[in-house]
Amino acid sequence: NGSGKTRLSKKFKQLVAPKNAGSVAEEQAEQSLSKILYYNAFTEDLFYWDNDLKRDAEPILKIQPNKFTDWILKDQGQDLNIVTNFQHYTNQNLTPWFNAEYKTKDQNDNEINIQAFSEVMFSLEGEYRGFPSYLKISKSEESNFIWCIFYSLLEMVIDILSVPDPNERETDQFNQLEYVFIDDPVTSLDENHLIELAVDLAGLIKRAPSNLKFIITTHNPLFLNVLFNELNKPECYLLEQSDNGFELLPERGHPNICFSYHLYLKQILEKAVDENRIEKYHFTLLRNLYEKTALFLGYPKWSDLLPDDKQVYLKRIINFTSHSTLSNETVPKPNSEEKRIVKFLLDHLLNKYGYWRQEKQHG
Repeated sequence: NGSGKTRLSKKFKQLVAPKNAGSVAEEQAEQSLSKILYYNAFTEDLFYWDNDLKRDAEPILKIQPNKFTDWILKDQGQDLNIVTNFQHYTNQNLTPWFNAEYKTKDQNDNEINIQAFSEVMFSLEGEYRGFPSYLKISKSEESNFIWCIFYSLLEMVIDILSVPDPNERETDQFNQLEYVFIDDPVTSLDENHLIELAVDLAGLIKRAPSNLKFIITTHNPLFLNVLFNELNKPECYLLEQSDNGFELLPERGHPNICFSYHLYLKQILEKAVDENRIEKYHFTLLRNLYEKTALFLGYPKWSDLLPDDKQVYLKRIINFTSHSTLSNETVPKPNSEEKRIVKFLLDHLLNKYGYWRQEKQHG
């Protein structure tokens, strides 16, 4: 997180299909009819919760007025597909309900018209039989719901473009589409559903016409590894911060080599040791690396991997990784001895438990 993925999606969109300055909703509204179809964090800005606690009203997920969701829901009738996809990746009993058009009154007792497909309510069936109950879903479920709106659209688009002869397609609205940019799809899913989502997305990409290009960004190693394996691509790219902004670095080979989180921790710690820039947070990273290694190797406790005098080293790490109880408490910097402990424990873990280490070049 924080590496610039969302900014990259915005820059790419502006490069491929520049538009006059406007709101996010206006950009989203026209995206389906341009050269690029994209999903990023700004897509979620079209949705917000209306929690009227004063009237004890049911929680409603509101959809900001925009042509994008109107086009998907009203014109293309994708509401049932969205519900199906959402339940598939979450819970079969958790049901979204899109509103029909209705009239109500505002705070001044004036009659107002509520457009169809501008509100969503969620019910969990089977829990209170005979008593309709609507609930506010979790943030991860909300993100998943919004993703399913885009995913349902993408399924429909690829089905249409898979017809080779443009004259035989049910619509020509997507004939100019060149790119699909997906910035960090739902990674708050549990591992099983996350793997399934990666496999399903890869399946869509593989049956899309070859002239339709996909750019997908993620900070989730599992999602990347599954997607990479399914697509069988020769390389991926790492987006890294640099002094002058951001760099997109090509990485050949399997992303396990360049992206897996435990190897990323190892890389950060080795660099800190080599440059003698060890800070308090490096103890947290070291502990995290021990935890992930212990989990992979089947040890019941990460402290089992520590060298002799385990309790001594365990106490040092615990002291440096415990959260401060006072916000104004001064956090001491590691002294020379503590820095040596970081190096010693890192070397111990890498050497004893089979981590591959690249030989350093001399001269």
